[in-house]
Amino acid sequence: MAYKDYYQVLGVPRSASEAEIKSAYRKLTKQYHPDKNQGDEAAAEKFKEIGEANAVLSDPEKRKLYDQYGHTGSIPGGWPGGAGGAGGGFGDASGFDPSQFSDFFQGLFGQSGGFRSGAGGFNGQVNLEDLLGGMSGVGGGRRFVQNVEGELQVSLQEAYSGTEENISVDGKRMTVRVPAGTRDGTRLRLAGQGPGGGDVLLTVRVLEDGRFDLEGNDLSVNVDVPVDVAALGGSVRVPTLKSDVTLSIPAGTSGGRRMRLKGQGWPIKNGAAGDLYARLNLVFPADLSDQEKALYEQLRALREKK
Repeated sequence: MAYKDYYQVLGVPRSASEAEIKSAYRKLTKQYHPDKNQGDEAAAEKFKEIGEANAVLSDPEKRKLYDQYGHTGSIPGGWPGGAGGAGGGFGDASGFDPSQFSDFFQGLFGQSGGFRSGAGGFNGQVNLEDLLGGMSGVGGGRRFVQNVEGELQVSLQEAYSGTEENISVDGKRMTVRVPAGTRDGTRLRLAGQGPGGGDVLLTVRVLEDGRFDLEGNDLSVNVDVPVDVAALGGSVRVPTLKSDVTLSIPAGTSGGRRMRLKGQGWPIKNGAAGDLYARLNLVFPADLSDQEKALYEQLRALREKK
């Protein structure tokens, strides 16, 4: 796998602040979101790459390691914490060259050492301490590997609805069930499924959607409202993670207003759910016909008389 500069992936300088990284990530996820690029494999791959870059650069600890050591081409997602040895950091400091173990990791995990999932993408990580500890006991009756750790990326939609993802560990394929309502950082354990009878420990990483924001149990989404609907009242379609719903807009509604759709938020236990908040954004026509211009002139004249 070729060296990836995560800063270049997000289009930000190495001195970028957390806010700049978050802003760039949101902009790119909107541009390359699968819903807007259906059937475009290049866009889908770019979307995964953006998620991988954000997972590292948005985490202060992972970013620090990445800045220090760079990114390894041997293991998708890099060494534990998102850092790698491509820049020579490990080799220069301790005489250990991670690239020497590329073939070993490929044989152990398949797909160049990473966990591979379905639509959510992959970001496999290897618990290097466990691996090296296992190697030190080879021939002494100890198991070669006790536990294997990795990250499993899923979309916000998949985390909301629940999904099943296929991964491969030591040549063995298995299915991981991600329950509906899974949160970012949730740990999944596949007991006894790792090499040597160890466990496979997966940390779920929920990719930002670019459309929805999740705060607690509530979701929020921007909704465009034509100016005539805002002035006179009417209805608009609002996207949810289930399906689009109709929202009634009262006459005289102003831009920036938040309207609540009860029970359309994140799943909670016992079938309950949080709420969805629609942030209303007034939309004015870009190109006015002569008749529309005349009507707006009349409206302005009426307002000036008040």
